[in-house]
Amino acid sequence: MSEVTAIEHLIMSQRRWSPHATGQFTSLMHDLILSAKIISRNVNQAGLVDILGATGSVNVQGEQVQKLDTFANNTLVYRMQSSGAVCAVGSEEMAEPFFVPENEPHGHYAIFFDPLDGSSNIDVGVSIGTIFSIFRRPDDENYWQLSPEALMRPGTEQVAAGYFLYGSSTMLVYSTGHGVNGFTLDTGIGEFLLTHPNIQIPRIGKYYSTNHGYFNNWDPAIQKAVHSFNRPVDMPPRSLRYVGSLVADFHRTLLKGGVYLYPEDTKHPRGKLRLMYEASPMAFLAEQAGGKATDGKQRILDIVPSSIHMRTPLIIGSADDVDQVLEIYKAEGKE
Repeated sequence: MSEVTAIEHLIMSQRRWSPHATGQFTSLMHDLILSAKIISRNVNQAGLVDILGATGSVNVQGEQVQKLDTFANNTLVYRMQSSGAVCAVGSEEMAEPFFVPENEPHGHYAIFFDPLDGSSNIDVGVSIGTIFSIFRRPDDENYWQLSPEALMRPGTEQVAAGYFLYGSSTMLVYSTGHGVNGFTLDTGIGEFLLTHPNIQIPRIGKYYSTNHGYFNNWDPAIQKAVHSFNRPVDMPPRSLRYVGSLVADFHRTLLKGGVYLYPEDTKHPRGKLRLMYEASPMAFLAEQAGGKATDGKQRILDIVPSSIHMRTPLIIGSADDVDQVLEIYKAEGKE
């Protein structure tokens, strides 16, 4: 690569696209990127500094909290609070959003994040990540009007979304509504450099991704949709790829094409993934890259959350592959 573009340079150049450009978004992204560098360093050194494993506590989702979960969450909340660019912070690890006190430096942005997606895989060295979603508070909304209810807005109103992937390399994939770009951390200079410009997801992929362990808990329409990929009638079968970290599975789907399915089942009748912390930001990226995302009945980005920790089914990936699932749902009367 004869020329490289650092993430900070691209963010600065994108300021001209925004009618609200005040420098707050640049400041927010700077602190978000710094947080990810700190988390990435600790993920890579986890086995050396005794921060692997569970803390013994359970989060608001009823899941075991890992030590790195707590570290990542604390790092992000602290950096976001001190950035001066946000008014509210929501985390999958916190029961309620955190609102920056009005008498402290704050800005127009609200950020939601899953601080360490796939943390159950930490101890076995599988790729994990941080997912984020950013909204902008309307100029006519008074600060004292902020409440959890005021933050529950559809994904179409996101001004940016993305994820950091901590694996064989550390990557940032994000969009501000002008396409999707991927950056890889050069640890030698400590900078995220543009390595995947203008990512476009193939319309049809070679892979499908889902947890077959829930097969007997799915309804017949979901089972038939999955069979259409692994036991197709008129095409070669797709290869199954499933990591169990949404960031890792989605990253592969985004680059290689295919479909990721985490539908509802008898144990999770409303789905398992969180809308605001996982499904909505990934849907924003998928659509910006030419893909689709649905809960099986409607577009993910059109869903208005009913609660901060609302769950949803998720079918996301290549446009034609998602349509294939929806056609089967329709034929089975499941739309």
